[in-house]
Amino acid sequence: MSRFDQHVPDILDCLAQLSNDEVPTSPKLASAMLDLLPEHVWHEPNYRWLNPFSKSGVFLREIATRLLDGLEAWEPDFLARREHIFRNMLYGAAITEMTGIISRRSVYCTADASSAYSVVRFDDPDGNIPYVPSTHDFNADGRCRLCNGPRDLERGDMRENYAYSFIHGTYPTEELADMKFDVIVGNPPYQIDSDGNTRTMPVYQKFVERAIEMDPRYVLMITPSRWFTGGLGLDEFRARMIADRHLSNLVDNPKLFDCFPGVEIKGGVSYFLWDRDHDGDCEFSTRVNGKIISTMTRDLRAGDGVLMRDNLAASIVEKVRARSLPTVEARFAPQVPFGFRTNYGGASDEPFSGGIPLVYGNKVGYVRPDQLERLHDWVDRWKVLIPKAGDGHGREISYVLGEPIALAPGSACTQTYLIAASFDSEEETRNYANYMATKLYRFLVLQRKVTQDLTSDRFRFVPMLDMTRPWTDGQLYDYFNLTDDERRYVESSIAPRGVNWSLDSPIPASHLPGGSKYKPGKSADADDED
Repeated sequence: MSRFDQHVPDILDCLAQLSNDEVPTSPKLASAMLDLLPEHVWHEPNYRWLNPFSKSGVFLREIATRLLDGLEAWEPDFLARREHIFRNMLYGAAITEMTGIISRRSVYCTADASSAYSVVRFDDPDGNIPYVPSTHDFNADGRCRLCNGPRDLERGDMRENYAYSFIHGTYPTEELADMKFDVIVGNPPYQIDSDGNTRTMPVYQKFVERAIEMDPRYVLMITPSRWFTGGLGLDEFRARMIADRHLSNLVDNPKLFDCFPGVEIKGGVSYFLWDRDHDGDCEFSTRVNGKIISTMTRDLRAGDGVLMRDNLAASIVEKVRARSLPTVEARFAPQVPFGFRTNYGGASDEPFSGGIPLVYGNKVGYVRPDQLERLHDWVDRWKVLIPKAGDGHGREISYVLGEPIALAPGSACTQTYLIAASFDSEEETRNYANYMATKLYRFLVLQRKVTQDLTSDRFRFVPMLDMTRPWTDGQLYDYFNLTDDERRYVESSIAPRGVNWSLDSPIPASHLPGGSKYKPGKSADADDED
């Protein structure tokens, strides 16, 4: 075999993540995204294409390749066709100096677009892909009005400040201010440091909103999927996207590392096509291991404030909700039910007369009745607790919830646990704990849950049933008339889950010496995960 017959890898397949906000897109993924666009766009010589947050140039390069083929009938001369495409149709803005160099190298075959090595020679070394510096606009609280970034992002002229030009008003530049872009594509920055590098805030929604605001014919972007059901500061964005009838296609990639190997994006990623002329339901697809496994045209507004990321699940939820039953959400106690935060330090390690056991994540302390701030009467009720956090990254999807604790009266708990329900009898408590452990219960929770953290609204799809009788998955499937395919899907999606039975004691056995969660001493206070 000669060296010309050997496979030559695409350098853009090998590009590593540059920073937390710079997740490069592989050529294969970029191509899959571009496949969502209608065929006619590749035959439109007057369209202008924009990637306003270019990292590697992969989108513009892949677009150029398709246009070179698609416009052949319009301009048979290859050199003239190439000149027109690169000079008049393709535009971009780099997010840093470095990504500008990489992008121009990918698109023009040289970082200097004015050099003799450029596929099309420009007067400006940046060509149509400049890096345009910007500054943050800070309010009195030291937060940027445009991206919510903190003041400490401005670190001098020699360091990046992550004031992205597309959302900070400097791109498109004055020279391009009157230019109308037909297609806006790309993979925007996902997050920005918020509190001195200790916390991040999502920023990708700002790019999506700005792109749609420019009113192109099409917007094609990939973002994290956390906006489907949650995400810090994403409530308004989620409501806007779900209600937007111009959203014609959405492809969800729920599997970790599927699109970006080695980059942990909790909840997966998704890409969408916004079509200015579309007015209707959205074609929602699920993509796993690079292949579309299901597609359904859906009204995204049917999810009661969240976007259900699973087509078959949407059908199951619709059947359950058709019964018009009350939901278990109303049975939850408020967060921090008794007023004790996760790391509450005012409890005694030793029991004392009149003391109430306080259940932490992995130990038990004891408090006086007057230390409880609220829900005093719940101490003496039968309760079912659920860990507020799940089981960790590896088991989160198939288990959905931590192990429920069926607890006898006589204790309180910290914020580590949610009180899922309280009852007057042991029988109801036992039946409800078993209900929480069923696969269908947890499957319904999963449809509103993307991240590990739990709030009561994640349980809105779960119906409250008669708890004077037990329920099994088989009985639930029959009750809600699930098809054989739907039953198999639930069974294959959710792992079996047990119950932490403590119906003979107000203290979970798992939290006592010898139990699975027991950690002696003050060191246990900081552990708030199941």
